[in-house]
Amino acid sequence: MNIETEPYVHQTAIWPSDGRVILAQYDDESVVVYQAYCPEIGNFAAQHGYFGGDFKLSRMSWIKPNFLWMMYRSGWAAKEGQEVALAVRIKRFAFDEILRQAVYSSFNSSVYESREAWSSAIASSSVRLQWDPDHSPVGGKLERRAIQLGLRGDILEQYSREWIVDITDISEFVRKQRKYSTPSHYDQLVIPRERIYPVSDEFTIRNLLLQHVG
Repeated sequence: MNIETEPYVHQTAIWPSDGRVILAQYDDESVVVYQAYCPEIGNFAAQHGYFGGDFKLSRMSWIKPNFLWMMYRSGWAAKEGQEVALAVRIKRFAFDEILRQAVYSSFNSSVYESREAWSSAIASSSVRLQWDPDHSPVGGKLERRAIQLGLRGDILEQYSREWIVDITDISEFVRKQRKYSTPSHYDQLVIPRERIYPVSDEFTIRNLLLQHVG
């Protein structure tokens, strides 16, 4: 598996306990995001290294740099239609561009001076932004917020083919770790290594209302 891992208890000890924070696995050139699909879409992507086949460019596609948020959303790859868990490594400049273009999926008065300004931003962007409660391995809500990003239009087209470095099917890894996703087994749980993603662009920091920027 082309993903660096680390014990969960080591990571949770150093992660912020609250606030809006982007946790991700990254290097100088790339960032890992997670998605979960039905076998028809997931297997095609893992085998070909891009999204095609039954994948629909006409639908918004959500990416999550936080592994545990994806596990909560997909039920550790046990929910119907989300049985294939994918780690999608994309070019780092592309992830930064996605963050820069992100517009909140609902009106936020801390960012937009009016609903009209927000509506105008929505109309001109192909990226949606949501901050949701992060979750523990067992599914409990945390004070920390996790980001998810919805892609559509030209951004989704670029993401699905041009911006991908590689795609890894991590379903077997997820199934092995699922049995350790309860508090009594946290000391045995291993997950992808994630740290606070560093954001230096001032516009992105303000727009995302980031509280931890690396």
